[in-house]
Amino acid sequence: MTIQSPAGHRMMTASDRDWWRGAVIYQVYPRSFQDSNGDGIGDLLGIVERLPYIASLGVDAVWISPFFTSPMKDFGYDVSDYCDVDPMFGTLSDFDAVVSTAHALGLRVMIDLVLSHTSDQHPWFAESRASHDNPRADWYVWADAKPDGTPPNNWLSIFGGAAWAWEARRCQYYMHNFLTSQPDLNFHNSDVQDALLDVARFWLDRGVDGFRLDTINFYFHDAALRDNPALPPEKRNDSIAPKVNPYNHQDHVFDKNRPENLDFLRRFRALLEPYNAAAVGEVGDAQHGLEILGEYTSGGDKMQMCYAFEFLAKDPPTAERVAGVIGRLEAVAPDGWACWAFSNHDVMRHVTRWQLTPAAVRCYATLIMCLRGSVCLYQGEELGLPEAELHFEDLRDPYGIRFWPEYKGRDGCRTPMVWTHDTQNGGFSAGNPWLPVTREHLALAVDCQEHAPDALLHHYRKAISFRAAYPVLAKGELEALRADGNVLSFMRRDGERRLFCAFNLDHEPAELDLPAGHWLPVGGELNSSGPGADGRVHLGPWQPCLVVAR
Repeated sequence: MTIQSPAGHRMMTASDRDWWRGAVIYQVYPRSFQDSNGDGIGDLLGIVERLPYIASLGVDAVWISPFFTSPMKDFGYDVSDYCDVDPMFGTLSDFDAVVSTAHALGLRVMIDLVLSHTSDQHPWFAESRASHDNPRADWYVWADAKPDGTPPNNWLSIFGGAAWAWEARRCQYYMHNFLTSQPDLNFHNSDVQDALLDVARFWLDRGVDGFRLDTINFYFHDAALRDNPALPPEKRNDSIAPKVNPYNHQDHVFDKNRPENLDFLRRFRALLEPYNAAAVGEVGDAQHGLEILGEYTSGGDKMQMCYAFEFLAKDPPTAERVAGVIGRLEAVAPDGWACWAFSNHDVMRHVTRWQLTPAAVRCYATLIMCLRGSVCLYQGEELGLPEAELHFEDLRDPYGIRFWPEYKGRDGCRTPMVWTHDTQNGGFSAGNPWLPVTREHLALAVDCQEHAPDALLHHYRKAISFRAAYPVLAKGELEALRADGNVLSFMRRDGERRLFCAFNLDHEPAELDLPAGHWLPVGGELNSSGPGADGRVHLGPWQPCLVVAR
């Protein structure tokens, strides 16, 4: 079976077992994408309405953040029913419409599964917390207090404070890596694993093509509940938690990143295989992210792909830094598979985070399409949306409210998508949006950019189309990686096919020599430079060089 896809993207073929390798995946944060009923909150029918736009980008798949039944204390990442749609987003029939419409447009559908924890309003937790001897008593991570009544160890929550909350009905603590209302499931219990695999099977049977697995390295904890060691100040970084959060003071070797996780991931992969489905795991770790990525995606029997936070961090991706990340990944995960992203729903938008000029935004968009791995794009990234500046009274994110003003939370990257420039809410909703639409975003709306040939939106389309036109970019090897000053260069190779890529990641001009051979310039629509009369490549500020071997 083959479904016709829009120009520029790979055909959606049911028999393609490797469809995920090199795929470009577009992330939708449903609360903020399109509101179909005027209540100020995006929903599934809104996604259906906008799927043709997503397909027009030329991407291969859409990843939809959680839409399951939830009290919304962490906006859907606290699930109270894994197998139903929260009424604010619609119904299961609406989700079926998302899948059927996406498939008709040649798009695969991936959904966000939050398996490490549930809401405290999930029926599983209601039963577990009731007593020590009920059928689900061991479905969550329970522990006795120390003799002095304090928590059983020093583990910390990403959202601040201890990772333990007291439950009076059991006179025990339960573990929560995030909010106290998000108790962690006990993956050491095989019944828990079976129940979660049943959840995945439910959605696979409903037609989804894969999953984004939230906090994939948090599934297992150390059964002996050993204290985490302290992390020396010089090794701390704030790529996972803000600098003001003491979570950064520990090396998290016992509350997550446990070796027992590998067997569960093998079980999950075995479930995916008959459906030709794929999963991308979020590896949340500031010290060991690339190593875990390699471990989880190696061998062909665990996850197909994972992403770490190297390019979601504050550090600008200079030529030296990009080369260092890719080189380290090649060293620790030679047969692993990364999924690269510059922005998502949890971090400041990269236009603001790295203080990028318009030329720099375009160069990085081209660069990410040339890397070995798959790619995730976050809604609005293709418009160049900057981080929205919000007042404290506008915040909805408990993380930002907790650490304001040193850390402003995640609301600034979650404001509504802007479709039209001449309406108050940017065409997102006829009602009052759950987060405000900023004036700065309206000037970057889709309708403005659609009618401007030089707009960033069209550059993203061209970059995605270029990746699709040269399969070596999707599945080929990456070789000859170099950083010469501010110029990053590498070769993409697939058998005899070779494509040389160089990027001047700076505001000053640069020069380079091409590797030996005969080269044909390509990608001119991406402002790509070729060899000059002297045989050298002269790169302007933020200019790429893309050439194929003749």
